[in-house]
Amino acid sequence: MKKLVSISLLAALASIALVACGGDDDETTTTGAAGGGAATTTTGGGGGGGGGGGAASTLKLAADPSQIAYDTDSLTAKAGSVTIDFDNPNDALPHNVCVKTEGDEDLGCSDTVTGDSTTLDLKDLKPGTYTFYCSVDAHEAAGMKGTLQVQ
Repeated sequence: MKKLVSISLLAALASIALVACGGDDDETTTTGAAGGGAATTTTGGGGGGGGGGGAASTLKLAADPSQIAYDTDSLTAKAGSVTIDFDNPNDALPHNVCVKTEGDEDLGCSDTVTGDSTTLDLKDLKPGTYTFYCSVDAHEAAGMKGTLQVQ
């Protein structure tokens, strides 16, 4: 009898897990326009499940291989979690990507890489305007920065 109750309980839990994993996920991909290869992928949260969250955006950003600059000076994301996939193809010059608020509050920095890629994950970004920049030496002062617009 105990074995039958255990099996029934496991079957019920498995069906609940399957229902909780289902839902409608919306996905939108936008490729940046003039001047850069920036891309945005936004995945909407599915139905059900307790907790907010909002959308998750993944942005593509790269360092210009021949100068102290990014491949774009403008990125756009949906409010919520934002991931910046950063690529530095330059084998001789280290770069990273950092994000700060309009009030100059640092929200995070990626690893500094040379000839490699890295990722910066930002949680719960509110709508507004942010600055992304390279924190290596005087790279930001040299113009290695841009605007991240969160909608």
